[in-house]
Amino acid sequence: QVQMVESGGGVVQAGGSLRLSCVASGRTLVNVDMGWYRQAPGKEREFVARTRWTCRGYTSDYDDCAKDRFTISRDNAGNATYVEMNSLQPETTAIYYCSVHVPGPVPVEYWGQGTQVTVSS
Repeated sequence: QVQMVESGGGVVQAGGSLRLSCVASGRTLVNVDMGWYRQAPGKEREFVARTRWTCRGYTSDYDDCAKDRFTISRDNAGNATYVEMNSLQPETTAIYYCSVHVPGPVPVEYWGQGTQVTVSS
């Protein structure tokens, strides 16, 4: 079992920045994927960014709309991920969820409780 604690959400004016943090525990996390999804009111949960473990270390993937303004990172121990969000706009208002994806014959996905990000115009 994996537990995650997210923090860093809040209210920010358009054009502002926020940094979300997710710290995970409960098992070895070096070789798992950690990332962020978001869910806006009335919409489905969507992918934002993730870090993936490869033989060369961690790589990053982004949603096309996020990659110019968001930067995801991972700590060396592998148990925390962060996303720096810049130039925020009202349409990015959502609950942001941390995810841990454990690959394998039976992949397992874990979710954090979510942190609210509200961007005011």
